[in-house]
Amino acid sequence: MNDLKTTNRLLLILVIPFIFYLLKVLSFIFVPLVMAMFISLLFLPIMRWFAKKKVPKTLSIIMVILIITGVFKLGGELIKLSSQEILSADSHFFQTAEHKLVAIIVSIEDFFGITRLQGETVYSHYFKSNNMLNNIGMTIDFIGNALSLTLTTAFFVVLLLSGSMNFEKLLNSTLFKVKYSSVKAFRQVEKDIIKFVQVKFVISLLTGIGFSLACVFFNVSFPIFWGLFAFAINFVQMIGSIISVLLLTLFALVELDPSATLMFFVLSITAVQVLMGGVLEPVFMGKTFSVNVIIILLMLMLWGYIWGIPGLIMSIPITVFTKICFDQFPRYKIVSSFIGGKFN
Repeated sequence: MNDLKTTNRLLLILVIPFIFYLLKVLSFIFVPLVMAMFISLLFLPIMRWFAKKKVPKTLSIIMVILIITGVFKLGGELIKLSSQEILSADSHFFQTAEHKLVAIIVSIEDFFGITRLQGETVYSHYFKSNNMLNNIGMTIDFIGNALSLTLTTAFFVVLLLSGSMNFEKLLNSTLFKVKYSSVKAFRQVEKDIIKFVQVKFVISLLTGIGFSLACVFFNVSFPIFWGLFAFAINFVQMIGSIISVLLLTLFALVELDPSATLMFFVLSITAVQVLMGGVLEPVFMGKTFSVNVIIILLMLMLWGYIWGIPGLIMSIPITVFTKICFDQFPRYKIVSSFIGGKFN
């Protein structure tokens, strides 16, 4: 009996790395599939409501697709406004920003003792023409990959909502064996995941609005762009908030003169992040969604390595989903407690 347990543990140790290897190799399938699962979970209550009202499933799916399309349309309009905002800036702004950016780079070089070739300018050293061509190629590849990911995700969403791929039955046949408890557990998982995504969306939205208002109040350029950026990157747990504050601070340092105004601006955007991410988000999330900081960092590194940027975005929802599933089984409470940072 002990030999059998040892063999099973060794097999498990061998299988887990192989599973992660498959997830990385087949990321073009698993990334849109996992994203579609989370999106479909958000709309399953609406689909059930339509079913109770005797609305045909095809019409229900069309209405959900229209809702999703409307959300993307609104996002596209905001991105369009942000682009117009940047393009409408006069050339004097960019020249001033370039001079200040060069001065900052030179001061950093002096601090770290970095030397350039004689006669080589900062622009030619850090922004060479071949690098610019590479950046253009990378941008085109990124747009193509994003479009492919979006279309594949939309395809999987339609399959999941139509019942062609039944996520509930999949969980019932794998994780939750007993029929009654499986339905109950799935409903609880669904409810908790929906709450997690909703709270994260609202907190990210409020963070973006706070950044935009701070930019408007302190006359920092491109408030719509910085609001959208803060909203989007805030979905990357913990790291996203740090990146948004650092980048906006660097931009403000380039645009504004070092003064009390700059200091208060940095304090304002930092306060927005602390209030939203450090106070309101834990309050709205509650104890159910508390995740150990060490686990957050490990999951960000793991899923970021496996799936790149989509992995960074989905790492915490996947972790929360795993924790909620473990919560349904009393004998795995210790694993759930470890993920949540409760060791007592």
